[in-house]
Amino acid sequence: MNRRGPRTVARAGRKPISWPGMGTPQHHTPPDPVVTLLLVRHGLTELTGSTLAGRSPGLHLDDRGRRQAAEVAGRLAGLDLAGVVSSPLERCRETAAAIAEGREVTVDERFTECDYGDWTGRRLTDLAEEPLWRVVQAHPSAAAFPGGESLAGMAHRAVSAVRDWNERLLRDGRANPAYVVCSHGDVIKAIVADALGLHLDQFQRIQADPCSLTAIRYTRTRPFVARLNDVGGSVADLLPDPAQASGDAVVGGGAGGPRAAESRR
Repeated sequence: MNRRGPRTVARAGRKPISWPGMGTPQHHTPPDPVVTLLLVRHGLTELTGSTLAGRSPGLHLDDRGRRQAAEVAGRLAGLDLAGVVSSPLERCRETAAAIAEGREVTVDERFTECDYGDWTGRRLTDLAEEPLWRVVQAHPSAAAFPGGESLAGMAHRAVSAVRDWNERLLRDGRANPAYVVCSHGDVIKAIVADALGLHLDQFQRIQADPCSLTAIRYTRTRPFVARLNDVGGSVADLLPDPAQASGDAVVGGGAGGPRAAESRR
């Protein structure tokens, strides 16, 4: 049997070319560093889904929220995390503490809840009657809460914080670091919209349920959204509750789908 070497093509006046994959050595570009961000929304509180809690102080996880935090902590337990970062609000810090399992939790003010100003503490059903509600739904990039901040300002600080943390972890020299940020519904939605290349006016199309997991891998070229609003377990929450079907997004994130309803029983 006649064995031949690498296949070549000769061109007039040029050195023969060896085709890749035909016995010639391959020169691979070293892989780009990757930073994986794991976004976790805080667990349920007594106000989640009915009232816009915003930055209300002293709001802790309830029994349901503590169970959710323990569940998501169990799901993440096998990962080698470079850090656990949290909003300064109690409900996030308690969720982050469950995930950290005794490790340090770094508080970053830039991941705090949107400042809803005069809307803070009001029932969502009442807020839906406000003229600003339609702006928040259809044109959130133009929405600024009276006495508070704008959604655009919230998105800018949160996305800037993610980029800062990504660069910081890469400078530390750790290979392909992964870290957790425990934050709030609208903050997480804004970060995801940025990763998907969406205008902020599209961020209400994204959902972030209590204690859901969203994973984004950042490379030099682009981010990749690997998981979105992952609550694990049953697929029941993929189907909407007919009694609650609406085209409106819940400001602040809401209490979740059927999975959360089951946990409230």
